[in-house]
Amino acid sequence: MRALPRLALAALTAAATVAVVSATADAAADPSPITVLTSDFEDGTVQGWAGRSAETLAHSTAVAHGGTGSLLVSGRTATWQGPSLDVLGTFEKGTAYTISVWVRMASDSDSARLSVERRTGGVAAYDQVVGNTAVTSGAWVNLTGRYTLATDVEFLRVYVETASTTGSLHIDDLTVGYVPALPVQTDIPSVKDVVTEFPVGAAITGAEIVTEHGRLLTKHFDSVTPGNALKWDATEPSENTFTYAQADPLMAFAKANGLAVRGHTLVWHNQTPSWVFTGADGQPMTATAEDKALLLGRLENHIRNVAAHYGTDIGVWDVANEVIDESRPDGLRRSNWYNVAGLDYLRTAFRVAREVAPHAKLYINDYNTNVPAKRDFLFTLVQQLKAEGVPIDGVGHQVHININWPTLAETESMLTKFIPLDIDQQVTEMDVSIYTGDGESFPTPPADRLLKQAYVYRDMFALFRRYSNEITSVTLWGLADDNTWLDTFPVTRKDAPLLFDTRLQAKPAYWGVADPTRIETSPSASVSPSVSVSPSTGTNPGAGSCAVTYRVTGSWPGGFQADVKLANTGSAALTSWKASWQFTGGQQISQLWGGTVTQSGATVTVGNAAWNSGLPAGGSTSFGFLGSWTGGNPVPAAFTLNGTACTVL
Repeated sequence: MRALPRLALAALTAAATVAVVSATADAAADPSPITVLTSDFEDGTVQGWAGRSAETLAHSTAVAHGGTGSLLVSGRTATWQGPSLDVLGTFEKGTAYTISVWVRMASDSDSARLSVERRTGGVAAYDQVVGNTAVTSGAWVNLTGRYTLATDVEFLRVYVETASTTGSLHIDDLTVGYVPALPVQTDIPSVKDVVTEFPVGAAITGAEIVTEHGRLLTKHFDSVTPGNALKWDATEPSENTFTYAQADPLMAFAKANGLAVRGHTLVWHNQTPSWVFTGADGQPMTATAEDKALLLGRLENHIRNVAAHYGTDIGVWDVANEVIDESRPDGLRRSNWYNVAGLDYLRTAFRVAREVAPHAKLYINDYNTNVPAKRDFLFTLVQQLKAEGVPIDGVGHQVHININWPTLAETESMLTKFIPLDIDQQVTEMDVSIYTGDGESFPTPPADRLLKQAYVYRDMFALFRRYSNEITSVTLWGLADDNTWLDTFPVTRKDAPLLFDTRLQAKPAYWGVADPTRIETSPSASVSPSVSVSPSTGTNPGAGSCAVTYRVTGSWPGGFQADVKLANTGSAALTSWKASWQFTGGQQISQLWGGTVTQSGATVTVGNAAWNSGLPAGGSTSFGFLGSWTGGNPVPAAFTLNGTACTVL
């Protein structure tokens, strides 16, 4: 995995506020949200908040997000100092809470984040709820994220801290709530029962092994990958001090439920503590014989301890992760590992892993292996190391992709490239982003994107199953859309890359894997990503031969989201389409999906995209958009399709 963000953020307004919005399989069936905590600071007190050290907390009327009061935190001498609130008696294990708080600096500019500190047996752990978010003294910024308590604790506090400065800050209008969980669907096929050619797994954190998450996991998957709990920073944070507090509960759950475990990962350039690369002289290591010997000794000691701790409970290890950089002439990533030890760090890692875990399959794992240059460099490296006798058993393809990339042909070439090496191949971290560029952001996943995603999953799994003689496992990088690293990478926005939505309900993507014939009849499917055109085609519908449904699906101060459904109610199919209307409230479209848009003043014209140009007789298609408004947001009164007036439903 390339980063480790945890929770969802999605930009909603031009004021840089941040919010989480859940996509549901059937919004009408959702229970009502329940609020469990609020702090509005309107009573002149600090309402139970305390500092994390010696900072001063006081009620303030200098600025307020709502009403007249806020909480002022001053006298901070470290960035981690800030306001904290005890939630031990409020949070229940396994419940997904949405935490929202407004933050404003008193004078400086900085980045603020929202976190949780928990303690078990006197040992503290820290969970990030919202990552670094720019905050100034000129405006309030909303930090909103999800948090699920996954373990028993004796201490639990929510807190706000900053990234760089120790200036004073204000907070206001905290709310904490949850939506009662929907039960896991038991009347749908289990993925593991449908896909029998190889095990199908999911990456997990502690939040995925409790309550409904745990039931969803065991119903559908054969194996698990601890997403972060086995990495170096989690298992050996300081030299020769090993801890398995994060991983042990995941391993116990897997063993109790008969789930195989992929170990991830023993060597990586990320999430490795700085002490690993610090020499005996206290300086950063360089390519000296002394530093190389010290580094390889630390590597051997780490692998001997971590791999031995779990013994035969882990049958597959990602020994080395992301060692290729195709921008280099030789294709080798210039990590600290390589800069100090050259390829000897890989030789050492695989040799020691084989000695400690002779039963396990040992993998070298990387992303973008469908890219020819990266694929070829990885092939050459594995070929070289195997020729030297390095015990590499397989290649892991991460397969972090999106709805438009890569092609099936590129993915198939990725698989066929490694067949001559006579090694196993696994898909290790698959997810399919609904986004095709960093500039996109949707408050809720558009239906057409979810459908396109479903067809990507359908086609990719069909390809993997054709190559089941080569592929020995497929793992998704997450269980459901409520906990995905893509919510904060490569930019902060709510993504929906997995088979189950934020309420743990099956998406069209699930049906793409379980039963592709049901993709367009699943609850989230309201449009088709492609439609066949009947032999009789035309360019204009006849009079009264089209109908339009315009629906505002979300609204906030100054902005909104809307969906438009076009139905061809005539007898002639269309090879292309163009819809037009007038905005009478000064609305402006800022982003549109499912088509191409032009706007001149009040006049909006939306044409088909390349993949949905055909509109057969009796067929329909949809598009959606984000827009802004000032004085009002009235629904357009009239629409045309290819120049002909339509019925407005």
